[in-house]
Formats: sequence, C-alpha cells, structure tokens
Amino acid sequence: MIVYEADKKQFLSDSNDRDIEEVVFAKYFHTTGRNVSAAEKKSWKESLGYMSKVLSDSEIPNDVGVAIELHIPQSSKRIDISLTGRGHDESKNVVIVELKQWDKVKSSTKDALVNTYLGGGHRDVVHPSYQAWSYASLMEGFNEAVYAGGISVQACAYLHNYERDGVIDSDHYAGYIAKAPLFLKGETERSMLRNFIKQHIKFGDPSVLYELANGRIRPSKALSDSLAGLLKGNPEFILIDDQKEVYENILAAGRSASSTNPKVVIVEGGPGTGKTVLAINALVTLMGAGLNCKYVSKNAAPRRVYETKLAGTMTRTRYSNLFTGSGGFIETPADQFDVLIVDEAHRLNEKSGLYGNLGENQVKELIAAAKCTVFFIDEDQRVALSDIGTKQTIRTFGTEKGAEVSEHELASQFRCSGSDGYIAWLDDALAVRETANKTLTPAEFDFQVFSDPADLHTAIAQKNSTGTARVVAGYCWPWTSKKDPKAFDIVIGDYRKRWNLDVDGSLWIIAPNSINEVGCIHTCQGLEVDYIGVIIGPDLIVRDGRVVTEPSARDRHDKTLRGYKARLKADPKNATAEADLIIKNTYRTLMTRGMKGCYVYCSDEETANYFRARLSSPPRSRRRRRVRCVDPSQQLLRKLCDFASQV
Repeated sequence: MIVYEADKKQFLSDSNDRDIEEVVFAKYFHTTGRNVSAAEKKSWKESLGYMSKVLSDSEIPNDVGVAIELHIPQSSKRIDISLTGRGHDESKNVVIVELKQWDKVKSSTKDALVNTYLGGGHRDVVHPSYQAWSYASLMEGFNEAVYAGGISVQACAYLHNYERDGVIDSDHYAGYIAKAPLFLKGETERSMLRNFIKQHIKFGDPSVLYELANGRIRPSKALSDSLAGLLKGNPEFILIDDQKEVYENILAAGRSASSTNPKVVIVEGGPGTGKTVLAINALVTLMGAGLNCKYVSKNAAPRRVYETKLAGTMTRTRYSNLFTGSGGFIETPADQFDVLIVDEAHRLNEKSGLYGNLGENQVKELIAAAKCTVFFIDEDQRVALSDIGTKQTIRTFGTEKGAEVSEHELASQFRCSGSDGYIAWLDDALAVRETANKTLTPAEFDFQVFSDPADLHTAIAQKNSTGTARVVAGYCWPWTSKKDPKAFDIVIGDYRKRWNLDVDGSLWIIAPNSINEVGCIHTCQGLEVDYIGVIIGPDLIVRDGRVVTEPSARDRHDKTLRGYKARLKADPKNATAEADLIIKNTYRTLMTRGMKGCYVYCSDEETANYFRARLSSPPRSRRRRRVRCVDPSQQLLRKLCDFASQV
C-alpha cells in the first residue's frame, strides 16, 4: 500500500503550489479512513518541504517515481520516501529515504540505538541509518519484485535539522552509516544527498514503482533455505511423540487455510514441553513452502534473544523481522499473512500501544490478520492482570471469523528426569492446584532452599561457570538504580544487587555479566537456563501451612497488578482471587525456568521452612547422580548462536 504516489514533477507541484501535508493527508484518509495528529501533519509539511528542495535538480528526471508512506512487508511500518527509476546501466532501482526532524541526540552504549526526545520524554530508539538499512533488508527478503524481479534497493537517512556533532555520526554507528548513508543539515549535505540519488537513478520509469508496490509478499528462497539450515541434521531438534503429531497438524492447517476457509489452531503445553521448538520448526517449514509467516509474542525477551543469537550480518535484520510483538496488528489488512505463529499466547492483552489505548483485542486482531493463526498457550503462566489470552477467548474470536478451530495438547516433558513430578509438586506446594505430589526427592530434581541470598547467588554463579544459570526475584523491590546507577535495588541484609533492566533489557538472560544482577518475570518468561535461583519476596508467604499472597508487598511500579485496587473496590472477592493467582503463577513461572535445578531463598523464614519440609531429604549435591538434560528450546538457542557465527 502507498499513501501517496506521483512522479517528481507532480510531487514538486504539490509541494510548491499546494499544501503538501494536506494533499498527503487527503490520500491517507481516503486509503485508511483514519485521521492523523497535528504533529504528524506538521512533520509531513516540514520534511517533505526539504525533500522538494533536494529533488529540485534538473539532473534528477521529472518522471522519477515518488512514493510517500510505502508499506513495508512483514511489518506495520512505512517508508517515508521511496524514489524509483533506472540506473546508468538501465537496472531497476529504488532509493528509500528515512526522514527525521531531530536536531540533537545522545549516544547509547547499546548497538544501533540513540537516545532522543520522543513522545514526551527521552528514550532509546534505533539510529536512522539502521532504520533505513533494516527497511531495505526487509524488502530484499520478502518483496518478490525485489529479490526475484531485479529491483535493487539503496537506503539513506536525511536529518534536515541536525548539524554534524560527532554524536549521530560517531564511529559507534559507522557500520550502519556505511550501509545507509547519513545526510544532515545544510546545503552541502543536501547536495551530497542529491548526488547519492543521481548515482543510483539516472532515468525515470513509472513501471518500477508499480512493480515495487505490487510485488508479492513472500519469503525469498535464500531466506527460507538459511532458516532451514538452522535445524537440518540436528538430532536434538527432531520432533518426537506428541510434538510430531501437533507439528503435522499445524502444517496441514497452514497449507490448507484460505480466506474462505480460515483456520485457528490452539496448542496447549506446560513448561518444558517444547512449545518454542515446535513453533520454530513450523515457522521454518511453512516459510520453506513459500507462505508468508511470522512469529509473534507479547513478551519481548524471547524475540530479542533469537534476534541477538543471529547478530553479526545483514542476516540479523532479515531474521529479526520474522519476530514481532503482538500489538502491531491493529491496522493490518484482513488475511495479509498466510500463517501467524503466536507463542506465549497467555500473555496477550486486550489493548495495545504504550498507554494501552489502541485497538480492540489482540486475539481478535491476530486472527483477523491471518488465514491461519496458531496459538501456543499455557494458562498457568498468566502473570499479569492485563493478560487475557485464554483458550476460550481464542475459540470465541475464531468462531466469529468462521474459522475451523482445532485444539492439541503437548504433554511430554523434555527436561531432566523427574520434571513432570517436579512441576506437579510445585503446583501443590504453591497451592496452584492440589496434586498427589506432596514431597520432592533430590533424585527427581535439584531443588534447594538457602538461608542466605548471598549463598544462593554464589551457588548459582558457580553453576553458571559450567552452563547457564541466573538469579531472578519477585517484583517486591523498587527499581532505585534506574535513576541512580550507583544505588542497589534488592537489599536484604548484606546482600545488595541491582535489577538488570536498563543496560541489557530483554537480553538479560544471555548477557555475559547478567549473572551479577537479578532478573524478573519480564526478562525470563519464555526462556530457560540450566539452573535458576529464585528470591521469593514478601508477596508470597506461608502461614500455618497455608500459602498466602500479599499484593501490597509488590513494588508500586509493578505493572502486572496494575488496576488491582480499582478492581478490589468494585469486586473484592474476584479481585482478590485474581491477584492471588497472578502472584502464584509468577513464582511458578520463575521456578520452572531451570532445566536442571531451582534454588530458592525466601525473605520470610516460615516460608523457607515450609519448602524445606516439602523435601523428602536434604539434597547432597556432591553425591547426586548427574543426569544429562537435553531440552530442545535450550539447544535451539545454542544452535542459533553457532549458526550466527558462521554466516
């Protein structure tokens, strides 16, 4: 979709003789039926005015194609300006230009990010050159007119209000600027941008813009083949038992679904049942069949981990665009995707957007956006009051669309020996549900209770030296270090640690130094390590053998219980039950991140004694028989990393 398209001559006429922002808005409203903010109109007026100055060069042909807000395949993003024509050798070319009105940024230690003022505050966003390059890379991977039709894509960024200051153009960003040149304020910079355009577009050709806008959206064979190479020949990724059965059902649904015969698939499975391995296998196979697919999750941590495992080349950008959040489908046309694979579906929200005020319902929007939507779900991992992803919700919206709804269950555990027993014991111990597993033996699972958080952290650090191990905690301590980097967040006696949310964010679980920090539910859900250390805060305590939850013990900035007080006033009974379930589910999720073991420290002594009493005998780590654990999702992460180092 293109909001505005014309040749250069018409574009200059609209810019010089009319209010270009009103022309673009009229076309936008006609295309989408939606309004835009005054700020958006203002940005059109200023940035497009500068582009008209750039194009006011007689050596740039009048019949060069000009597209504004060209929709990018596999995303909800649009390219600011696309210029199309033919090069000196008659090759078909497109130059995409990312426009920014910025006049100042701060550098960031994070890869490809800068810090600037947006939306009422300062925040980290991608560097404009990276943004432009990623758009070009995405088109090369998914627009058939580009990768099969011979259209070459060049990218650049134009910050017409920004003077060179050694920050936006520092060596830290040189690699991305080399891929997508950066042009800044001033006539000299404007002349350089003109030369860049003329270098790639010598002749006008209206057909190039038409081909680009109407190119079929499907993954390139090169992309599909490289993805398939991640799994091929790796026995640890072979799907077994119920995984294979569910996998074949997903493939059948994806291949047979159509706009007149939509499909919705629900796959239910607990921790360690291989949901992510199954999801990635299905994604790769369906893409290999030429279907337009995407992996979706509300939680950013799994997506960012997969992207980073593939970092190092342009391949990263192509892969990363296969992984997206659940809030980007509000404006997606019906059935734009062949298959959407939705992981962690229990974390889906009703509304989207930074302030939770956009869209109608994420489940409904995902089902509407694809001919086939596959939901992987574990309702026992609902950890926020805003989580609305349930099997019943999925069934309801699937039926409303007229889709055939099928349901499957993954029961087999792929963790260490005794994992089924451990999870059943944990459910009973946390009073999530009553089971017959009243005690846990060391032979079943390496579960230990520590009297000192420092000792727990030391034990986990030792495990990390030979595998992967991390410490996490309930969100009962304020994020003091966010404003004061020297301050500590989790303070328990002499134990002092920081939340690791600012530097590594969603990458906390794989960041090299994160063993020294403490993670939370937001940085580990959907991911696993060999050993997990869990600090149980005062929001979950045991009194006289009864598990009691205390919502007020959560830090006041914890978003998972946002709205609890209002609900408590309106419906005390249900609000109390909901909060109780959220807190128990949170610790259940934290305590099932470890494939080989879980070590806990309880801030309340009676609670610690309760867990000790639920063990049949004290663990003796030196004499315990070590069991090699092969978990497909963990092996997949490692294989992705190995593959990335080779591409």
